[in-house]
Amino acid sequence: MRKTMLLACALAVQVQAQAAVTVKDDAGRLVTVAKPAERVISMAPHVTEMLFAAGGGKRIVGAVTYSDYPEAAKSIPRIGSNREVDLERIVALKPDLIVAWMHNSSERQIEIVKQLGVPVFQSDPQTLENIPDNLQRLGQLMGTETEAKAAAAQLRQQLASLRARFANRPTVRTFYQVWDKPLYTLSGKHIVTDALRLCGGENIFDKLGVVAPMVSVESVLQADPEAVIGTAEKNYGGVGLWEPYRTMLAVRRDNLFTLEGDLLNRAGPRMIEGAAALCEKLELARRHRTP
Repeated sequence: MRKTMLLACALAVQVQAQAAVTVKDDAGRLVTVAKPAERVISMAPHVTEMLFAAGGGKRIVGAVTYSDYPEAAKSIPRIGSNREVDLERIVALKPDLIVAWMHNSSERQIEIVKQLGVPVFQSDPQTLENIPDNLQRLGQLMGTETEAKAAAAQLRQQLASLRARFANRPTVRTFYQVWDKPLYTLSGKHIVTDALRLCGGENIFDKLGVVAPMVSVESVLQADPEAVIGTAEKNYGGVGLWEPYRTMLAVRRDNLFTLEGDLLNRAGPRMIEGAAALCEKLELARRHRTP
């Protein structure tokens, strides 16, 4: 009888060990779930998109504001913003996995969340290649690995196609405009710069130490970019603010372009689509050069 009980206990431990999943997150930390996560909280819009793409949309029990893609994401209960979340609400939702983005004031709250004992996966892709990798690891944690692998493979194929098409294209010095009042850009520390490099673009503010620095009109004019890429976000002045500066190279060559911000400013699966659109704009800038 005792031997049977010991065997049963050993079998239970073995099953539990087999069910546990461990992956490394983007902060280099090991994240373990005892079993595939069924109640997941997303703490960033790009994370929400990533979870849906990985086959876990129905497992998301809470998300932050601006988690608006795909359409089904709009009906997910809100737990705050990517800067401040409702910790009591998170506890009430009883998550077995939280996927976070370390960003500004939310960092302190994420540390508090970790103390609750809920596994926290930090999602912060730094390159385009990191996006399918991130997606696949989230699929492992949710037990949707088959769907996640297929989605990741498709993204890698799209990336490979873009690299083959735009490899060795002439460089286009580019100003990437996130907002105009005040004037914000993204530095080399942001994944957008990786997308620019893929397309043969050069970020004129690549070397700035801040991820999303505020810059002056004068500094942009001094750098004299060949192209300006603005992202369409709500109601704002856009790239039209540069039109009066007729001596600026991007203005002289009619290279003031606008792209959908959510496709490039969010490091989710749709960013590959955004990178393709970005490459097309920079290719258009090349065609505007004087023969």
